[in-house]
Amino acid sequence: MEKNTTTTTITSSPGGTAKSRVDSVDPYGFERPKDFDYESYEQLMSQYLVVLTQRSIKWSKLLKGKHKVQRNLKLKRYIRKGIPNEHRALIWMVASGAQEQLEKNPGYYQTLLGAQHDPKLVDTISTDLNRTFPDHVLFRKTSNPCLQKALYNVLRAYGHHNASVGYCQGMNFIAGYLLIVTKDEEKSFWLMDALVGRILPDYYSPAMLGLKTDQEVLGELVRVKYPKVWKVMADHNVMWTLVVSRWFICLYIDILPVETVLRIWDCLFYEGSKILFRVALTLILRYRNLIEQAQSLPDICQIFKLMAQGPFVDECHSFMQTIFTEPGSLSIATLTKLRTACRAHIISEEGK
Repeated sequence: MEKNTTTTTITSSPGGTAKSRVDSVDPYGFERPKDFDYESYEQLMSQYLVVLTQRSIKWSKLLKGKHKVQRNLKLKRYIRKGIPNEHRALIWMVASGAQEQLEKNPGYYQTLLGAQHDPKLVDTISTDLNRTFPDHVLFRKTSNPCLQKALYNVLRAYGHHNASVGYCQGMNFIAGYLLIVTKDEEKSFWLMDALVGRILPDYYSPAMLGLKTDQEVLGELVRVKYPKVWKVMADHNVMWTLVVSRWFICLYIDILPVETVLRIWDCLFYEGSKILFRVALTLILRYRNLIEQAQSLPDICQIFKLMAQGPFVDECHSFMQTIFTEPGSLSIATLTKLRTACRAHIISEEGK
């Protein structure tokens, strides 16, 4: 792919693209599966649209046309209840600190695009472009605009910006989601920096130590909160990485419905990585009876696939209310203590 230092601001929205193909494409531009249940979706959305309308009015009053907002308990409460699409990019940028970094570093993104890049990095990114959201109407080469070019730019710039991470699989889907929401390359770049550099450190580094650690932390949380589930997993020698690695590395993209993922990310950008645990614990709790009855490793793997389907995860508003109640308390102090222990254990095991 030729080097291009031109950034893209995507002006046509996925929602606009969907209008001519309303039956086959969702409001975000993703093609719906052939067996999509339109009747259930319409019923769900008729209820959720009422919630969205109410939230949109409240957000407009909170922002009052401003592009700044203070981090406080009120904002946290509003974010947990959902950010309307029209304000999502703004709030993500402010809540994550990405906006502050953008303003502190004017022209930096353009400089990164104009720099010489590692050919291996460029080749790896280029290989993954066609694999990124092939079911999205704006990620196809024939689309106009085509988000592949913007995706290439964001990933190439980030790989140069954070050479210790470079690029690894999974980052393409995260950058793609950011582009769908922000419709802006530079904002997507700084949100990537917030996620990969600060919110999820060591998730995407070559050793992926942060990712491995958090998977083990989830296992420890399950052992304490749902001991019967933990025992079944242990009895069948199920490694947590086998069943939850894609949950964490893709931040639930392609695992849960789009609207639910966006609601999770709303909270992730404000509250940090503990949200990933709340989601995981909620899903496991909902299916714990099935897991406790599992007779084999394939049984357990099938149950974990079932967790991502059905009305429970489709109804994003009630699902998000549930993740803050059912798993119980989950303090940063607890996570920090568990991470320290799990990280040490992993390093010890890998050193043998």
